[in-house]
This record gives sequence, C-alpha cells and structure tokens, in this order.
Amino acid sequence: MADSKDIWIPLVDEPIGAIVERIQRDDPELAALVESPRRVLAFRTFAYIRVGLVLGQLLFEEDLPPYDGSETWVDLLLRNPKHASALQREVRAVANEIAADPTYADDEPLGPDDETRARFREFARKQLGD
Repeated sequence: MADSKDIWIPLVDEPIGAIVERIQRDDPELAALVESPRRVLAFRTFAYIRVGLVLGQLLFEEDLPPYDGSETWVDLLLRNPKHASALQREVRAVANEIAADPTYADDEPLGPDDETRARFREFARKQLGD
C-alpha cells in the first residue's frame, strides 16, 4: 500500500483553502468541533467543496466589474460583509455536521488533552529547573 503522503490530494488550493483556514483560525469553537484527524480531513474536504459552491453561486448572482488586474473576483465578493458572513455560516454548518456525525464519536483529539499538556509542562519545569 502507498504511503499516506503519496495518496494525499492537495485540497488547499487558493483562495478556497485560505478562506476556510482563516474562518477556522478565527473561530476557536469551530476548530474544537473538528479536532481529530479524521474530522479535520472530512471538515476540510466538505468545507472546501461548499465554500466553492457558495462562491460560484455568488459569482453568478453578483454583477462584478471587468477584471483590471488589481483584485480577483473572490476578493471583490468578499469585500461585501454579507458574502463573508455567508461563507462563515457555511463553514460553521460543515463543522457542526461533522461534529454531530456518529462516525467520528470515538475519535481521539488531534493533539494532547489538557491533562497531558499539564503533565508535560510540569516535566519541562523540572527538567529545565535542574
């Protein structure tokens, strides 16, 4: 079987990947909903698809000026707070759906839990203090 790095499909194409990443970074509660590796993969996959669909719909609904080289059509759309809010709602909906899916109920978090972090901090204090 191929190494997992060999079969990974790069989903972080600009600008969609950057939009989803920014929304996730700016909303700690959203990030907590999708903190296991499988949840992160599912979240990103579906969030990218749905953000792309929303952007495509907005592109057809909005009357944008001809491209002059200064801003992309995505940048022009996101200047409107209503559109940015629509994308945030869509990404939040994906996170809520992934969090509610029983498929991921037994998944371990992506990083260490608070207790493990506290034990590590104590260990590091002892090691560095000596």
